[in-house]
Formats: sequence, structure tokens, C-alpha cells
Amino acid sequence: MDARLLAIRDEVFRRNPGEIEFHQAVNEVFESLAPITGKHPEYADAAILQRICEPERQIIFRVPWVDDAGSVQINRGFRVEFNSALGPYKGGLRFHPSVYLGIIKFLGFEQIFKNALTGMPIGGGKGGSDFDPRGKSDGEVMRFCQSFMTELYRHIGEYTDVPAGDIGVGGREIGYLFGQYKRITNRYESGVLTGKGIGWGGSLVRPEATGFGAVLFAQEMLKTRGLSLEGQRVVVSGSGNVAINAIAKAQALGATVVSASDSGGYVVDEAGIDVELLRQIKEVERGRISEYAERRGSSVSYVAGGSVWDVHATVALPCATQNELDDKHAARLVESGLIAVAEGANMPCTAEATAILQEAGVLFGPGKAANAGGVATSALEMQQNASRDAWSFEHTEQRLTEIMVGIHHDCAATAEEYGMPGNYVAGANISGFKKVADAMLALGVI
Repeated sequence: MDARLLAIRDEVFRRNPGEIEFHQAVNEVFESLAPITGKHPEYADAAILQRICEPERQIIFRVPWVDDAGSVQINRGFRVEFNSALGPYKGGLRFHPSVYLGIIKFLGFEQIFKNALTGMPIGGGKGGSDFDPRGKSDGEVMRFCQSFMTELYRHIGEYTDVPAGDIGVGGREIGYLFGQYKRITNRYESGVLTGKGIGWGGSLVRPEATGFGAVLFAQEMLKTRGLSLEGQRVVVSGSGNVAINAIAKAQALGATVVSASDSGGYVVDEAGIDVELLRQIKEVERGRISEYAERRGSSVSYVAGGSVWDVHATVALPCATQNELDDKHAARLVESGLIAVAEGANMPCTAEATAILQEAGVLFGPGKAANAGGVATSALEMQQNASRDAWSFEHTEQRLTEIMVGIHHDCAATAEEYGMPGNYVAGANISGFKKVADAMLALGVI
């Protein structure tokens, strides 16, 4: 990183103290930008870098709700509307105890470039709360969501800011949030939220899109070496929506996925994960991954605690959460013959792990490219809502495939153009940044 970029980065860190995930995301982007800022001095003249790191709006609010025992509980809500140069803010809501402003800003910053890579007219934003839906009754989740939306509704709209789901926010939560929005505004503005149920404005393929997209990106990377997912041994982390659908798509393309995990531990199933059993336990029953081992039989091993990255693989799909795969496990995976990594989660590999993987020649698809299928299909949902239309599964999946192939091509071509062939991190960062920066220049200093 040259001295000018370093000075801007350090000032961002100073202005946002203690937000370590945000710092990590900013640093990762800045490390890629020296080639493009050298070629385009106009970006420096217009302070594009400084402006792109400063959210257009940061909203923090109190969320009071009443639990089943009649006690009042208080959580904190967030919405960071980061950049709208390309369109209305777009990004999910995360409900998890770890949520604080730094997490939301890291996710929102990543979302700017991810959304730009899709080629769709959407800006970047993110939101959420430190509320934990795990272990809560449907009534408690509903009351929390209604309270959350009672504040959030005034800041969102189909032409302003369009939230979606993320960790802890699935179809149940989106339903309660949309119901409260409709109740308060007295209008059926279906384009205001994505991830809705199929029967009331949602899109086919949206539940599968992030997991499917990560696998499609991995497949495109493998093709550059004359390989495919056929016959690959794949390790997947997580057991939520993204992980389950990544497992399903990888196995449909001929891979054997041997693992899934949650916060309690992980399972290894050498015969290949039974997707329908996993879906039943995690999405229907809201159970634990240990129950998969109990019901699948003695051929499956369950490891309490530990790391799923102790399991050797040729392809890794980290689909759980940020910074889950560290340098120690990256080195171990390289030694075991790892060929490719596609990030299904947001920034699941630490900076040190990413460096080890890239230095070893492992194909590495960063989250802002590899997991862009979710937000891309959310934009397709917005299209359907705007035209009062509903597309078939086959048509929507074809559009998703076209978008993911396009993102891969864009990242690869950009990396080649700037003298870093095969470096998907640099390709994604430079391509996404250029799309947003050019729009910001066109719109003036705002």
C-alpha cells in the first residue's frame, strides 16, 4: 500500500475506533487499489476514497419488546445506509448477540462492492440488532420484529433502502417485519423487503441463491484449471440457509460434501451430507447439528467444539460467519491438498488465512464476489415486484447463473488488466470500486 492510501486508511481507522471488522474490510480493499488510483488521479482529487469509507447515514435506535413472561426487554437496532451512488441502499438485517456498529459497518462496506459487481442498480447498506432469535418463541420474535420495524420503517422504501435477511433473519422474521411495515404505512409496498414468502411477493430461487451462487463461482474458478466439482471432496461450514443450499448445489454438480457445523460442533459424513435430513433438523425443527449425527447413524461422526477446518478437503466453502477460518487451519488445508475456496459467508477467512491460501496458489473467491448470488437474486425479486410479475424457478436460476458467471469473468478480467492474473480478491475490489467511484464522480460532491 502506498503512502497516500496508507494515510487515508489510517484516518479512517482513527475516525472509527474499536471497529475491528470494519478496519479489516477497509484494509483488504485498500490493499488492492494502488494500481487503479495510480491510473485515475481524479479519484483522489474528488476524495472518492474518503467518501466511500464514510456512510451516508448511520441509524442506531432502541428496540423495546415484551417477552412471554411479561418482562420488558431492550435491544439495540442498527441501519447503516452506506452508499447510494448506484441505486437504493440494499443489504440484509442480522439478528445476533455479536452485532454492534462495527459489524454492521463492515458488512455494509462489503455490500457496496458486492452489489456493484452484480451489475444491478443497487447501492450498499446493512442493518440488524443484538437480539438473539435462538430459543425465542414465535410470539417473542414477532413482538421484537414489530418493535424493530416501528422505528426502521421511516428510513426505508423501495426507492430508498431495501433490507433483506441475514444471520438470524429468515422467512419468519421477514414476514413479521413486512407485516408491521404494511400495517404502519397502509400500503402493500412489496419491493421494500426481499426474501419474502413465495405467496406474497417473494422470488423463487431466493432462498437458494447465496449457497448456489458460491458453488457456481467455485465451479467457474475450477474451470480455469480444466477442473470441475465432479469428484471433489468438499468441506462446508455452517448449517444455515447458505450452507444447506451450497451443499445441495455442490452435490448436484457431482461433489461429495462431507461436513456441516454449528456453534456446538461439526459432523463428518463420508457418504455425503443428507441434505433433506439436515434441512429438516435445522430449518424446520430449529435443532442442533449433533441431532444430525444421532439420526443419520453410526457412520457419521460428531465433534463437539473444535473446528470443521480440521477436516481435509479439495474444495472449501466457508458459509458460517466472519473470521472463522484462520491461518493455522488455512495452512493445514493447503497441506491436505486444497484446490479452491469460495466464501459463502461475509469475510469468513482472516487476512492471514487469505494470504496463505493465495501464496499457495489456491483458487480463492472472496465473499463480495462468491456470495453475491443472494443480493443479485434479491434484485431480481425487486424487478418482479416492480413489474407485478413472478418468474419460474428455471428462468430465475438461469439469470442467477448468468450473473455469477459474469461476476467471475469481470473479476478475472480486471485482475488480468491490472497485472494480477488469478487474483480474484484484487479483481473484485478494483472492479467493484471502479463502478461505484465512476458513479460518484458523475453525481458530483454529495
